[in-house]
Amino acid sequence: MSTGIPCQSQSCPNGNPPSRLECPTCAKLGIRGSFYCGQECFKAGCEPCLKTHKIVHDLAKTGGANLPTDGTYNPFPNYSFTGTMRPVYPLSPTRKVPDHIPRPDYVAAGGKPLSEIQQAGQPPRILSPAEIEKMRTVCRLTREVLDIAAAHVRPGITTEEIDEVVHNATIERNAYPSPLGYRNYPKSVCTSVNEVICHGIPDQRKLKEGDIVNIDVSVYYDGFHGDLNETYPVGEIDEDAKKLIRTTRESLDEAIKICKPGALFRDLGKAIEPIARANGCAVVRTYTGHGVNDLFHGSPNIPHYAKNKAVGTMKAGMTFTIEPMLNLGTNWGDVHWPDNWTATTTDGKKSAQFEDTLLITETGVEILTKKTA
Repeated sequence: MSTGIPCQSQSCPNGNPPSRLECPTCAKLGIRGSFYCGQECFKAGCEPCLKTHKIVHDLAKTGGANLPTDGTYNPFPNYSFTGTMRPVYPLSPTRKVPDHIPRPDYVAAGGKPLSEIQQAGQPPRILSPAEIEKMRTVCRLTREVLDIAAAHVRPGITTEEIDEVVHNATIERNAYPSPLGYRNYPKSVCTSVNEVICHGIPDQRKLKEGDIVNIDVSVYYDGFHGDLNETYPVGEIDEDAKKLIRTTRESLDEAIKICKPGALFRDLGKAIEPIARANGCAVVRTYTGHGVNDLFHGSPNIPHYAKNKAVGTMKAGMTFTIEPMLNLGTNWGDVHWPDNWTATTTDGKKSAQFEDTLLITETGVEILTKKTA
């Protein structure tokens, strides 16, 4: 078929000759448009704009009866979601950070964490007394920011609004929100709701009564990062959700208790997984705790499940996170949304997480992100 209409691809490698292909759904609906000279241009023209294209189809079929009336949309209409959560776009523009606030190296490198890459495979750093004081400071700031964000959790608030609270609280402390721009992550905080395990991108979805939400705050100040997250109920939640939150917190607390010089990183999973199993929960295996200092993510690597093969022994001066993620039920697996960040349970059941940044001392452990009265 040749229509005489030039190929509509803006990047046609053939010089926009007469088109031979048309979107079949548009043709059936009587919508004139979407003409391409071949499969290459058809895929390049249609697939990146699939969400917009589907909106056009829906308008033609129903007059817009099935579309949101507030201008929001689901950017992945053809994705098979495992639970009830859906992304609610558009996202707000990238939030600004004042020029006087120092940035981590990955901001200037287009999101690529160059220092982390260069130091990959190196043993965990032993911090000097001066560096430890910087870690205490940034972790105190991280705790302050998380507590401010948590105070806003309620039915009706959007996770975009929580992101704004975190961003503003961070820059008010002359600090940088570590997630912003890290490997091109678009926001200043991760907000993971219900079946979202981690790395949920804040958007325009409103929190609802009965939801649970994890808020993961990371702050960069004076050359060092703090990392902290907790899971919160939204209004009144059911007994399973309460058990999940309680169990996840308990598993982290028990793991922290065994931290001291000479303890093995692989033994942390032995403390966590039995508690999870006894309460009908499964420990996520894909994501781990990690070293945190002048690097956002570094060694050691800390799995949260039993019978893992983590290497290394805790030594005074090391700083790292423990951050177990527990899913309701027996399924520890995860799948990712097409945004390449949002990880969810495979069965749509809820997931919870808690995280602290820890310092190994000469006599035991100090919780740098510990909540203060």
